[in-house]
Amino acid sequence: MTTLPTNPCAVETIELLSGAESPRPLFVLLHDAGGTALDMLELGNRLGDAFAQASVLIPEGLSLPSVDAPVSADALAQAVRALADYLRAQQQRFNVLQSDTALLGLGAGASLALALSDAHDGLAGRVLSFGGCYAAWPARAPALTTLHFLHGNQDAVVPVARIRHDFVHLMELGADATLDVASTLAHALHPALMDQAITRLQTCVPLRFWKAL
Repeated sequence: MTTLPTNPCAVETIELLSGAESPRPLFVLLHDAGGTALDMLELGNRLGDAFAQASVLIPEGLSLPSVDAPVSADALAQAVRALADYLRAQQQRFNVLQSDTALLGLGAGASLALALSDAHDGLAGRVLSFGGCYAAWPARAPALTTLHFLHGNQDAVVPVARIRHDFVHLMELGADATLDVASTLAHALHPALMDQAITRLQTCVPLRFWKAL
């Protein structure tokens, strides 16, 4: 019988564990401002179904105060530090490489995940942003993290025009990134976006792997 590792963190977390002796990959899901971990449960279940050996963690409260309002540099740095500490502890707990770790966030949770990819390039091999945006614009593109943006064309919280502009600039910086826009969707974690996220995870080989060949 496999003994599941105990969570070393004080952060309240919903855990969907496969019971695999060497779980891969590790998914960490971050909810939106004003939301709860339960908001991400459907996505967590879909990831568990698609990746039978995965560990899916949904921490409570690891997010930013808002996705569409300015956040101070100190507050952003503190939130990024808390997420980085949580992520490293879980990677050690499950003996998972950074490259086998993916952060998926909605709204403010996505913005926090993007901020982490800027401050700690490669701490997560992938970041998937649902309706999120950069809280502070990065000076450079991450070299060791692949970015996937999934957005509703009718998003009134984070307008898609902003994401398209940011995506073009990221590509100019040399980012490894994708952008998927659903024409009829607003600011929500819709099943169509969840399905597309799983497709990206299953089919997109990070550019850094191609460059290493």
